[in-house]
Amino acid sequence: MELLKIMAVLIMVESGGDKDAIGDDGLAFGILQMHQAYVQDAAQWARMDWKHSDAFDPSKAEDMFLAYMGRYAKQQKKPKGMSYAEFVSRIHNGGPRGYMKTATDSYWGKVHKIIASQTN
Repeated sequence: MELLKIMAVLIMVESGGDKDAIGDDGLAFGILQMHQAYVQDAAQWARMDWKHSDAFDPSKAEDMFLAYMGRYAKQQKKPKGMSYAEFVSRIHNGGPRGYMKTATDSYWGKVHKIIASQTN
């Protein structure tokens, strides 16, 4: 599954596409429910001047997501036996090493359920 398709599913899981969504007790913003550290990390990697509030702009949020994944979710880093969709999803939810955290299991379950429903 390609990265843009994975991102579309993550948007469904995170916010249902609501660009004004705020979650995690006010700490996560926009369609992809990004935390400040995620935005800062993506901005550093992309050499952009993104601020946390930029996560409310869907276009900027998508660019931030792509930058973050460009840094952490390269195909060659994916563990053998794990799908790329799972790898990306768990990193998005749990940070650079999120694919190794059991805390991201239930998140992946939500994402996988949507992916499976789209392929059936």
